[in-house]
Amino acid sequence: MPKNKGKGGKIRKRGKNEADDEKRELVFKEDGQEYAQVLRMLGNGRLETMCIDGTKRLGHIRGKMHKKVWIAAGDIILVGLRDYQDDKADVILKYNSDEARLLVAYGELPANTKLTDGNNFDPDEEGGEDIFFEDEDIDRI
Repeated sequence: MPKNKGKGGKIRKRGKNEADDEKRELVFKEDGQEYAQVLRMLGNGRLETMCIDGTKRLGHIRGKMHKKVWIAAGDIILVGLRDYQDDKADVILKYNSDEARLLVAYGELPANTKLTDGNNFDPDEEGGEDIFFEDEDIDRI
């Protein structure tokens, strides 16, 4: 009968994300890279981004980040531009909210960049509808 030598498996792999607490060095863009904001998630490791240079690009989450770094709409990311496809880019890094605020303070991002703090709901955003309840509905409950 084979002997179990290690502690592995799917359940143990889920709890391996201890690196979130430590501070990391702020990474600035280099040649061939651009800052972008996620407009919406498309699925299958793809997303729609609006780059700071004003171009809307289709982003692809690289395999090292896939299922390890969770990206949502409104997040600030660093993308690598492709030489042969201008309308596509590869996601290199996701900035957390503190790092995004530092990028605005350093002048890397425009001051009018709309930053989110993990809460994607904005009642002042266009297209948002107000929900009203009638008093009769409340009394019936």
